[in-house]
Amino acid sequence: MIKLRVLGSAAGGGFPQWNCNCDNCEGFRHGRLKARARTQSSVAISANGVDWLLVNASPDIRQQILAFPPLQPARSRRDTAIRAVLLIDSQIDHSTGLLMLREHGRPLQLYCSAMAHQDLSEGFPILRVLAHYCGVNWHELPVDGTPVEIDGLQGLSFAAFALSSKAPPYSPHRHDPHPGDNIGLAVTDTVSGRSLFYAPGLAAIEPHLLPVMQAADVLLVDGTCWSDDELLRRGVGGKRALAMGHLPQSGAGGMIESLAPFERQRKALIHINNTNPILDEESAERSVLTKAGIEVAYDGMDIEI
Repeated sequence: MIKLRVLGSAAGGGFPQWNCNCDNCEGFRHGRLKARARTQSSVAISANGVDWLLVNASPDIRQQILAFPPLQPARSRRDTAIRAVLLIDSQIDHSTGLLMLREHGRPLQLYCSAMAHQDLSEGFPILRVLAHYCGVNWHELPVDGTPVEIDGLQGLSFAAFALSSKAPPYSPHRHDPHPGDNIGLAVTDTVSGRSLFYAPGLAAIEPHLLPVMQAADVLLVDGTCWSDDELLRRGVGGKRALAMGHLPQSGAGGMIESLAPFERQRKALIHINNTNPILDEESAERSVLTKAGIEVAYDGMDIEI
């Protein structure tokens, strides 16, 4: 069985974002919006409910561990049920939490692409910082769909697939994209054959992803923005969703339309920006998602396959 706990369901900055007074954040703070507070995107995956893989280490990891007892120390004076950490990319909101794990009594087992490892060793050198604390054992994650087993996560197989994306601003190859700057992750129960596909940053459903997603039982994918010009509409920025590597939900070719052919799968959105109107549970946009059979992930959501 695959057990997945959504630790954090928001995009970078969480919801409400600390410095944002958009309609969503302001409305939530004043009790006018029916919505849930959300921490930054991360999930935990297990086969037995005892040993867990942390997928993305968000800046909110301490709060997320406090909210999920299975990750808390229970076997000795100091310990953790986190057997390894896997990073989807090297973005700040997915990797800064590694620093919060520095008290770990032994080296962290880290799985990520060669590109993410380069970014976190040079442009944002937190791996070099951690060398002065617990240390890190890096396991290179192939990005061509080759299955990988992770020690302590027996019964599960993990396969990474390169996605079209941009490296972070601090990356040595920011303007020279490479496979592995961002990945989608397929997780398979090696006994039942059931699987899920996780991609919190998805600019397009590319041809090589189609068979992976068709084979999956659950699709947990990018829910960052409702529209391509959402930040402009909300008056909080000039960047467009697609330019940031996120497929918006609405419009021709958007996520809703792109997910329509996947009729058998359970579908849910994660990595939701604080500006996205789907955060309002009573919004017209949320109703559109519901009619399309698409869920909105929330902190504390459990998925079992």
